[in-house]
Amino acid sequence: MPVKIPSQEYLVPWDINNPRYPGIVKIIVSQDDFSSKATVAKGFKKGQVIAKITGHTFDATKRWTSVQVGKDMHIELNSELVYMNHSCDPSVKLDTTQFEIVALRDLEPGDEISFFYPSTEWDMAKPFNCWCQAKNCVRVIAGAKNLKKEQLKNFFFNQHIHELLQENQ
Repeated sequence: MPVKIPSQEYLVPWDINNPRYPGIVKIIVSQDDFSSKATVAKGFKKGQVIAKITGHTFDATKRWTSVQVGKDMHIELNSELVYMNHSCDPSVKLDTTQFEIVALRDLEPGDEISFFYPSTEWDMAKPFNCWCQAKNCVRVIAGAKNLKKEQLKNFFFNQHIHELLQENQ
């Protein structure tokens, strides 16, 4: 099934039919824009590393497909990990220090791989309204700099986000 690409900005130099994480990540492709997703192909326990992030390219350019890994640095994942969606009740954390995807709860095969986008992003390239309906949903996903102080305590944030929060108090 061909993947519907919703934007010319989509810069993924990999073949969906030749996955980087076989037996670990499974992509569920949808023909609707922004509704495909990454799922786990096998079970994982809370705290277990699901995948090391490999094959990425460093780029200072902020895009809707990039992940911020430092104050002024982004990466393109260049793999099926680009299909990890946002959730305010995430199933994983994307650790930009260790370059790992880590389970935040026990996951069964078929569970969606989602992370809290502001945990890596200071200021989103393309903010959007969140529809996750989680108990602590932040409603608008625009980056950590746009969160209220009381919202910050509910989520994991990477080191560069903590540093930016300190600098911008």
